[in-house]
Amino acid sequence: MNTEIFDCKKCGECCKGYGGTFVTESDIKVISDYIRTDPRRFVADYCQMSGSRPVLAQGENGYCVFWEKLCTIHPVKPRMCRAWPFIRSVLTDIRNWHIMAASCPGIRTDISDETVEACVRKELKLPLS
Repeated sequence: MNTEIFDCKKCGECCKGYGGTFVTESDIKVISDYIRTDPRRFVADYCQMSGSRPVLAQGENGYCVFWEKLCTIHPVKPRMCRAWPFIRSVLTDIRNWHIMAASCPGIRTDISDETVEACVRKELKLPLS
């Protein structure tokens, strides 16, 4: 995804740790179909639990188990991955944009906080404030 404030470099930095990628029931179904496995088997083999919610497991290298120099499930990647870096926490505290930019070379920080907020709201399909 490329926008005026973000240009994905496909570096995989967003695929590293950072608390894990939550997967919804819909994500589980679509990814399971894509990799030709049963949804329960998918959760057992490719997820870890965070509380009661499944997150994509991390490999020993710290990356998501589906990262191999590129995302191997890119066509069906989880909602959380598709949204990056346009996430609600940026609207809660604009400093989150700058924190994420420290590890993501595609995030622009040479623009105003107002522009960032407006673009994030637009991508999330939220009304402008």
